[in-house]
Amino acid sequence: MRSSTTLVGFLIITLAAFAAGFSVGQEKKMNSRVYELRTYTTLPGRLPALNKRFAEHTLKLFEKHGMKNETYWVPLEEDNKLIYVVSHDSREAADQSWKAFQADPDWQKARTESEKDGKIVEKVERVWMKLADYSPNK
Repeated sequence: MRSSTTLVGFLIITLAAFAAGFSVGQEKKMNSRVYELRTYTTLPGRLPALNKRFAEHTLKLFEKHGMKNETYWVPLEEDNKLIYVVSHDSREAADQSWKAFQADPDWQKARTESEKDGKIVEKVERVWMKLADYSPNK
């Protein structure tokens, strides 16, 4: 009986230590993650083409190149904008991901095919962000 009690105690302590270490590691990872807010302004009438390209190609290609798709929005009172957030392990990782994404033949093909009726995006705006200390964790 004593050995099973000792084993259970050991397991509880080991699991608690693992969980504490895991939480600290996760917290550090969350705090170092960078978020990229991007706003795409399309040429008149081209938002449907942009939305189609994102839905059918872009999100998968972002993930392929290490970007995490967070959230996508279209404003209620504007018909030419797509606003979204992707996240990265770091700014350096973001630079590498964007470079690989731009060079990806699948992306180049999707862009070319989606623009056969004309250019889609007029302007891209970008804001880099990090979580505030008081931000609720996901």
